[in-house]
Parts: sequence; C-alpha cells; structure tokens
Amino acid sequence: MINILEKEKGLFLPTYKRIPLDISHGESVYLYDKKGNKYLDFFSGLGVNALGYANSDIVYAVNEQMKKFSHLSNNFITDVQIEFAEKLLKYSGMSGIFLSNSGTEAIEGTIKLIRKVKGPDKKIFSFTGSFHGRTYGALTLTPKEKYQHGFEPLLSNIFYIKFNDIEDLQNKIDSNAAAIFIEFIQGEGGVVPASDEFVEKLNELRKKFSLIIVADEIQTGTGRTGKPFAYNHYNILPDIVVTAKAIGGGLPLGAILVSKEFRDVFSIGSHGTTFGGNPVACAAGNVVFKKVFEERLIENVENNGEYFINFLNKIKNDFQKDIKEVRGKGYMLGVEHFYDCSQIVEKFRERGVLVNCTNQNVIRILPPLIAMKEHIDLFISEYRNILKEKNI
Repeated sequence: MINILEKEKGLFLPTYKRIPLDISHGESVYLYDKKGNKYLDFFSGLGVNALGYANSDIVYAVNEQMKKFSHLSNNFITDVQIEFAEKLLKYSGMSGIFLSNSGTEAIEGTIKLIRKVKGPDKKIFSFTGSFHGRTYGALTLTPKEKYQHGFEPLLSNIFYIKFNDIEDLQNKIDSNAAAIFIEFIQGEGGVVPASDEFVEKLNELRKKFSLIIVADEIQTGTGRTGKPFAYNHYNILPDIVVTAKAIGGGLPLGAILVSKEFRDVFSIGSHGTTFGGNPVACAAGNVVFKKVFEERLIENVENNGEYFINFLNKIKNDFQKDIKEVRGKGYMLGVEHFYDCSQIVEKFRERGVLVNCTNQNVIRILPPLIAMKEHIDLFISEYRNILKEKNI
C-alpha cells in the first residue's frame, strides 16, 4: 500500500487527500481491499453508488450497450437517451432536459441559461454553507474561502445569502435578482435542511420578483432522501433542477431539468457537450431509475431512513458530550459533533466502516440505497463502541 501511495504522489496533481486503502473490488454495500479486509461503505462514492457495487443489472445493461456503441456524437439521438430523459423528467416534474457529464457542468450550463433569460446585470444568489462545484461559475456560487482563495477573480454579479435566515433573504432579494441556487438539504455544509418557513418565504419572493429558483439536487436526488428529490419534502416546485451523482449508476452523467417556461431558451449551437448523455451512462442510469422508482427501492430508503435516524438520536442521547445534533432525511444523514470528527472517521475505518467528515465536525452518512436494517445495525453498533472507547 505504501508503494501505491508513493506512486500516486509521483503521477497526480496533489488535489486529493487519499484514503490509505488499496481497494480490489466492491460487492453490494461492501468494499474489499487487496489484503482481504471488508468495509461497510456508508459513503457510497460521495453518494454516487445508489445500487452499491457490481450490481448485476447495471453490469448487464452496460455490457449490452457497449456491444452496440459506447459513444455517439450528440448530433445523433438514441433510444437509450430517450428512455433516460423520459424517466428523469417524469420523476422530477420538469419539462425539458440537457444532459451533461457532471453536476458542476450542469451548474455552469444553468448559469448560462439564467444570463440568457435575465441578462448580465441581474444578480444571481446562492447560500452560505452551499457547495455547487469547482469550475468557475460553480466555484463562485460556493462561498467558501478554502475553495475560492487564489482563483480570483471569480464571476461577477453573484452574491450570498445566509442559509435559513429569512431576514437576510428578504433584505437581499428584490427586482434586481435574477435567480437563486439552493440545496434544500445542504451536503458539504453539514447535512443541513432548509426550514419550512424559509422555503415558504423563498417561494413568496419568487412570485413577487419573478425569481428563478434553481434546485441543486446533485447529491440529494434519485431517492437519496426518501423522496425523488429533496424539494419534494417542501411545498414547492423549482423552475430548474440540476442533478448528477447517482443518476449515472456510477458512470459520469449530469442533467439540467427545466420547467416549460425555459424549454426554448437555448437554441441550436448555444450550448453543447461531447460526452454528456453518453449512451453507456444512460443505460446504467435507466437501471437506477427502474430499481429506485419502479421497483420501489425508494420506500426502503424512506422506511429505513426513519429507523436509522431514530437510532442515531438514541446515540446522541447517550453521548450528549460528544454529539450536538442529528440531521437529515432518508439515507442522507449528518451527526454533528462538538469537536473535529476526522478521528472518528479513522476509528470507523479501523473497524471496517467507511464514512465521511464534512464541515469539520459532521459525520456525513450516505449509504447505498440498497442498505438494509442489518447494515444500519452494524453501523450503529460500531458507532457506539467508538464513542464508548473514547469516553473511557
């Protein structure tokens, strides 16, 4: 393992803090390293692997599509793209789609669309605690100094509002506002849901000022929260939805979804992509939608998510000096500690469980959507043991 980490340093730009595991393969909700160790993966590739690892239906669909063609220019349209687009529009409630390679590319395309509709002088807003990507437009929408520092100047006319702060929202949204990007449950910000009152006020301001609401559902979409999208937990339908991660079944795929009003903003040649909507990725994505929605995997997430959060709250009650709050919905859960949680993540890994620490002190839990109660029970047991040992 030391050898492979040394090789990595000599080959790649130093942009990642690598996890010191040499993975050989994955199966269902588990990853295996080359030493034969088994890990319960409750991070699922940053929320990408909705159906876990080596899903036989995805493997079959991908192989069958590869036999036909792995890529065609988007000058052609394919049945597999049509099927995928129909499913995604059906479950999102939107009317038109553009397929990209990733979430951050979908964010960039959405900024272009907004500028096209509203012009360059109108303001675009996002929220503190948000994360929208690392390309220039997406980076500008992400108000974190650790990501933005050294890459200035960023895009102009993009501003920030305090998340869940109704007063700040009212003070900054007026007739000069073009659009606002919102994660209805912030991921990197610490798994923080928007309050009902905040979303209600946001909807009022949309009606008053013709504000475009963009839902960033890159991490929260495709049943992750027990609903098709996180905005389904609220009494609101966005104007534009941006999604990615799980929709490609582990392959690169993103999407811009728009309401009927914005279907004809782009014209031929005004936006495009070489690999976006790749047929192999769409074939995998069709399997994901079939499993999550048609075969009702989403009900597993909703029911077991409640089971999971109840047990996490029991741990919180038993370890009140360690845990401040438990948040989230479905299989997107966060446990906020009173201290940096990086060592907790390491302890989990030592015990054969993979999770992530975000916003410095929040354990972010993103299981594959196929995770069952037995897997949750194992996670809860190890969590208790870690905190017990810490407090001895």
